[in-house]
Amino acid sequence: MTQDPRLDPAAVQALVAAHLPGLLGVEFVEVGPDRVVGRLRVRPEISTIGGILHGGSIMAFADTLGAVGTVINMPRGGRTNTIESSTKFIAAAPQGTMVVGVAVPLHKGRTTMVWQTTIRREDGRLCAVVSQTQLMLDPPQQGSD
Repeated sequence: MTQDPRLDPAAVQALVAAHLPGLLGVEFVEVGPDRVVGRLRVRPEISTIGGILHGGSIMAFADTLGAVGTVINMPRGGRTNTIESSTKFIAAAPQGTMVVGVAVPLHKGRTTMVWQTTIRREDGRLCAVVSQTQLMLDPPQQGSD
């Protein structure tokens, strides 16, 4: 029996490489139904003029991890959209450092999932806490617009 490719960090990495997570530089470390872990190198392209990780980059990083967690928990072919997101910024992450995001589900319902992602610097300091609600959509029907 082969493992579900949705649980393989390298397969997920390849899937998102040409999209925003790939442009940001999101690296998947662990992918599972109850925990998704990624890391992100703080580079000038995703930072503020002041040399720290941009808030939008933090939000996109967390949104990616929660969305991947949702997809893993859905039937194959299902789709998801973020319908709500809340970010609490705690501490800055300077350029040249690595941040690690850990997303865990707070709720796995029939139509929505809620994920919480904590983002920490290499030294363990908490940078942000993001909670998001994902709407689960059925696969598109063939022949429909």
